[in-house]
Amino acid sequence: MIFAYNKEHVGDVLMVIVADDKGQENRVERKGNVARVSIAEDGQVVAWNIFEASTLLGEIAGVGQIELTKEQLTKVNQELGQAGFNETLVEENEPKIVIGFVKSCKKHPDSDHLSITQTEVDNGEVLQIVCGAPNIKAGQKVVVAKPGAMMPDGLMIWPGVLRGVESFGMICSAGELRLPDAPAKKGILELPFDAVVGEAFPVGK
Repeated sequence: MIFAYNKEHVGDVLMVIVADDKGQENRVERKGNVARVSIAEDGQVVAWNIFEASTLLGEIAGVGQIELTKEQLTKVNQELGQAGFNETLVEENEPKIVIGFVKSCKKHPDSDHLSITQTEVDNGEVLQIVCGAPNIKAGQKVVVAKPGAMMPDGLMIWPGVLRGVESFGMICSAGELRLPDAPAKKGILELPFDAVVGEAFPVGK
């Protein structure tokens, strides 16, 4: 679940992204200052919009992806209930952009530039990630955007299929992470080998 806020460009709206709609037609139901966005075909909830968010939550720090305090999340859930919705938003503390370790890397069978990696992202958790960087190889410490992550430019990361192979995340370049002095040359960011797998990696905004 991603909480996002950008008053200058979107208005005083807290956006809560729950799932990938995969380009399907959406249905929006608004009650008071709460709008529930769901997939028209099956009713799966994919997002919430909370209008006049700063009136409800007070000052909201940050632009783009933000973190809510427990008190703010409680107020959001109270607002949902008062508007007549039965759902409850559950706090997620697990970081989505983390340090990973490329355990294995092999060429994609249907591409001359893609590679299929098995990348550890936490204690024993391994994700299959298809990567197009020319410098990807086994044995690297890298930065991984896990499914459900929001990149600094607003891009959401979801599971996908690349040339027939499932991919569960993205191995990131310095530019994608908005790091200062990021090189123009294509390629993923390689971290020192003493970087700790599973730790959150700070990104620019």
